[in-house]
Amino acid sequence: MTKDRRRGNERRNNDRFKVSMDIVWEGAVGIRRGTMSDLSLKGCFVLSEGEVHDGETVKLYLQLTNGEKTGIWALVTNHTADVGFAARFIEVSAEQRDLLLSFISASSSD
Repeated sequence: MTKDRRRGNERRNNDRFKVSMDIVWEGAVGIRRGTMSDLSLKGCFVLSEGEVHDGETVKLYLQLTNGEKTGIWALVTNHTADVGFAARFIEVSAEQRDLLLSFISASSSD
């Protein structure tokens, strides 16, 4: 039996904002590409065909405006095969939090 992740109480405590950011992520299966489709200060959803498992720790690499990337650790909270996964950020530094805020601000002004 597959679980229907749409049922039950809303688990989010933070508003999520629609974004469309190409990212690279790294998990147990290696490095994969994906698109971050929503974002909050606590987590995100990544559209990607790469295989992940609930409870897996992944590293999300976000593109900076200067062409460099920064990596943020996240815990996969749920996934849907061939669609993507939701993840909660862990060990976020003050710099990374500011970066997330800038992405959120940019998405809400579009």
